[in-house]
Amino acid sequence: MNDMNRQLTKSIQALLVQIGAMLDALSDEQYGRSLPVLSGASLGGHVRHVIEFFIELDRGYRTGDVNYDARRRDKAIEQQREVALAKLGSIAALLGKENKALLLTTATEAACFQVATNYERELVYNLEHAVHHMALMKIGMRALTSLPLPESFGVASSTIRYRQAQCAR
Repeated sequence: MNDMNRQLTKSIQALLVQIGAMLDALSDEQYGRSLPVLSGASLGGHVRHVIEFFIELDRGYRTGDVNYDARRRDKAIEQQREVALAKLGSIAALLGKENKALLLTTATEAACFQVATNYERELVYNLEHAVHHMALMKIGMRALTSLPLPESFGVASSTIRYRQAQCAR
C-alpha cells in the first residue's frame, strides 16, 4: 500500500469512528426517527447510504466494476444501530487495498454508461461523500438532541485547513 492509500485509509477510518461514536450516543428510536429537517430522512438512512457506498466499492474492487446505483438498500442498517456499527467495523477492515484500475457504471435518465476510474479515486470519492452526509447527520443530531459532536464532524478537510490558515494570520 502506498503513502496516499495509507493516508486515505487512515482518514476514512477516522470518519467511521466518528460516525460510530455518534451511533453510540443514540437509541435505536432516535437513530431511525424520520426528521423534518432532513426532509423526512433519518440519521440511520444517511448512515446506511454511506455504508452501502463503501460496501459497493469493495464489491466493485473484486469484480472490476463499481456500480453505486446497484447497491442493496439494507433497512436493518438504517434501523438498528448495532447492525450499522458492525458494518462500520467491517468496512474499516476492508480498506487499504492496492490501487487498481476499475470501471464505474452509472446511469442518467437517458443512458447507462461506464467510465474508467481506480480504487484510490473511488476512496477519495467515498471519503468526500461520507463527509457530505456527515454534515447532514450533524444537522439531524442538532434537531434531535443536545449531544455534542466534534467540531470537525461533517467538515471537509480542505475547509478545516482553510479555517486553520485564517486563524494563523
